[in-house]
Amino acid sequence: MRSEVGDRAEQWPVHDTELVWAGAAPFSVRRDLISSPDEPAERFGRLVLEHPGAVVVLAVDAEERALVLQQYRHPAGMRFVELPAGLLDVVGEDPEVAGRRELREEALLEAASWTHLMTTYSSPGLSSERISTYLARDLSAAPDRGGFELQHEEADMTTHWVPVAELLDGVLDGRFADAPLAHAVMAYHLRRKAEDGPTG
Repeated sequence: MRSEVGDRAEQWPVHDTELVWAGAAPFSVRRDLISSPDEPAERFGRLVLEHPGAVVVLAVDAEERALVLQQYRHPAGMRFVELPAGLLDVVGEDPEVAGRRELREEALLEAASWTHLMTTYSSPGLSSERISTYLARDLSAAPDRGGFELQHEEADMTTHWVPVAELLDGVLDGRFADAPLAHAVMAYHLRRKAEDGPTG
């Protein structure tokens, strides 16, 4: 029997909003003054990083290898093993369409088969970012990057093919710490396990 517990949309009263920061990037930070519906007189502030959302692509070939990128991330001071990904910075764009674009731009790949794996909030206590994760299969080489030019950290990134099983082991033993990669690999593993059915 399925539990009745689940996420649900809810909005507590907002009494005031202050724009803390906005810049050229598609992000901004605001401070909302809110209250609990049960205690309307008690008001308190909450910071919100407004984020357009993102898409992540787990591209798996016929040999069960995934295309990964290694890219420097300055805030963490790390060069992470990651998956092709990007912001949903085109208003109203479908995440799968964005995923197709990112796979072409970053990995020079196209995919004939697309499966939605999961959609998650990366840090809901602070950010509105929603990450849509897709599995891309039936891969082929893209003719070009569609006019996209790699710059800065992207110009320095490298691409590799890694067995999905190795990525899963690396997530579990701490060798791969990028959260979107971990989520995608574990979701893919669980989906394959469910499709294969019980064994033994």
